[in-house]
Amino acid sequence: MNYKLRHVTTYSYSKTVTFARCALRLIPQQGQDQTVIDNRMTITPRPSRLEERIGPFGERVIDAIIDRPHKELRIEALSEVAVHRTPLLPGFNGPSWDSVRDEASASASLDVASPAHFLYPTAMTRPDPAITAYVAECFAPGRSVVEAAHALSCRIKAEFAYDPDATLVSTPAIEAFEARHGVCQDFAHIMISGLRGLGLPAAYVSGYLRTIPPPGKPRLAGADATHAWVDLWCGKGLGWVGFDPTNALIVAGDHIVLAVGRDYADVAPMGGVVLGPGEQTIEVAVDVVPDNETQTLENSAWKWARTI
Repeated sequence: MNYKLRHVTTYSYSKTVTFARCALRLIPQQGQDQTVIDNRMTITPRPSRLEERIGPFGERVIDAIIDRPHKELRIEALSEVAVHRTPLLPGFNGPSWDSVRDEASASASLDVASPAHFLYPTAMTRPDPAITAYVAECFAPGRSVVEAAHALSCRIKAEFAYDPDATLVSTPAIEAFEARHGVCQDFAHIMISGLRGLGLPAAYVSGYLRTIPPPGKPRLAGADATHAWVDLWCGKGLGWVGFDPTNALIVAGDHIVLAVGRDYADVAPMGGVVLGPGEQTIEVAVDVVPDNETQTLENSAWKWARTI
C-alpha cells in the first residue's frame, strides 16, 4: 500500500521569539518493511541553518536553527511511502517467549536493530513489580511469544480507557498503569515496561495509522494523528514484530513507521528550545491518505521538488 502523508505543526507565541532550535523526526523510516518514495519539509520562517543526521537508532533527524524574530513557527512535512510489511500468517506464533528471552540476553550484537539496546530501563518505561506481574499473566512458561504478546495487547485494549486528558507526554508508565487511563503513548510504555521486566527486548515506535472514515463520509482534512505502538524482538528467525495495544492489533500494512527508540523521548516527532518571554500554543494536523482513495491533499507541494 502506498500512502501520502502530511504533518503540519504550528507554534504560536504570545510574544516574539528571537531564536529557536528544533530537532525534527518527521521523515518516515526506510527499511525492509517500507520504502520512502519521496519527502519534503517546509519550515516558516526559513531556517538560517538546516542539517540532517542519523540518530542512534537509525532515525533521520533534521536540525533547524531559526534566528530571526517570529511569533509563529510552521513546519510542514510531506512524504510518500510504500508499506510492504508481510502480515503474520494465522496460527504462526513463533518460538516460546522463554527461549526468546534467553536468546536476547545472550546477544552480543550492537548494530542498530540489536535486541541488546531495548532490554534496559528508561525514565519513562522503568520496570515496576506491579506492571511486570500484570504482563506475566499473559506469559505462561512455554507460551509462544507472538501469542502471548498479542494477548497482552488485547488485554490492555480491554482494560485501559483511552483518555487524551489523563496524561502528559512526560507521564511515566507506572502513573498511567495505576490510573488505567491514557493514550497510545502510555499504552506502549506500559507494555514495554512489562516486557522488559520479563527480560524481553521491546522498542517504542512512533508513526502513523491509517484511519478509515465512516461509510459515505469524506475524510476530514487534518483529522488523523501520530500514533505509537511496540516492537517486540521475537528471536533471530522472526525478528521484530509490531504490536498495537491501543487497537489490539498485530502491526501490518496500515501502520507507517516514523522512528524507533527506547521510549517516547528518543523519537518525539519534534523537540528543541526557544528563546522568548511569553507562552505558546501548538496545533497539529495530520493526513494519512492511501493512494487508492480519490481525495487529494490541499497542497501543491505534492508536485515533488526535493529539498531535503
